Amino acid sequence: MSFENLSSEASSISRFLWQRLNECLLIISAGLVLSPLGLVLVIAFSTPTSEWTLANFRQAWAQGNFVLAFANSALVAIAVTFCQIATSVLAGYALSRLSFRGRRTVLLVILTTLVIPFQMLVIPTFLILKWGNLINTYGALILPTAANGFSIFLMRQYFQTIPIELEEAAALDGANPLQILWQIMLPLARPAMVTLFLFTFIGEWNDLFKPLVFTTRPELRTVQLALAEFQEQFTSDWSLLMAAVAIATLPVVGLFLLGQRQFIQGIANTGIKN
Repeated sequence: MSFENLSSEASSISRFLWQRLNECLLIISAGLVLSPLGLVLVIAFSTPTSEWTLANFRQAWAQGNFVLAFANSALVAIAVTFCQIATSVLAGYALSRLSFRGRRTVLLVILTTLVIPFQMLVIPTFLILKWGNLINTYGALILPTAANGFSIFLMRQYFQTIPIELEEAAALDGANPLQILWQIMLPLARPAMVTLFLFTFIGEWNDLFKPLVFTTRPELRTVQLALAEFQEQFTSDWSLLMAAVAIATLPVVGLFLLGQRQFIQGIANTGIKN
């Protein structure tokens, strides 16, 4: 056997072993990440007699009054998500394609907001909402996060990856900027928009801070607030508590599974461009 054949065979074996090692590491990592969720489900389905049952879920759903909480969380999450998509698409496209004085300054200001926690802005936000008579309304849960610097930056970065020649060709055919955005850019930016939808919806669904600070009315309870109240009532009953956690988590897990392909594509295609 020649030296070249030996070298090629050794290289093939090395690649095979490296691929198997990577697969093992990925499996182990996935197991570590999913183990808390698995523990939650095991406890939620179990009883003191070690039997598997759905009774914990039925009891948690009834005693936690999650129907109204789910409706409120869905309404707020959907409203905030569509507001962020609208504002982020328009601002991201303008920062990516339109030439105007101060564009880099505006982008720098938007990026600066990424390092400011929302909790630092809670007092001025509360005062503004109070001035507008929005405390204890859906507006208090929607308006503070209707626009987001990260979302704008995400869409701007994705628009940067789309060849400008497509827009130039459309402009030569007589399309105006809004037609170019609606008919060309948005269909191509669907993976980024799905990514933004998932990020925003999941973040709003899991948010406890806004409903805790800006609302006191029971009819405005969200899922996370209902879950916190449920935890106070059933601190010692782990089966009921884990069933409530699984109920609150199920919608976002299902949503992510439905959009995971577009989500991965959107993250992969969003590069860092100047």
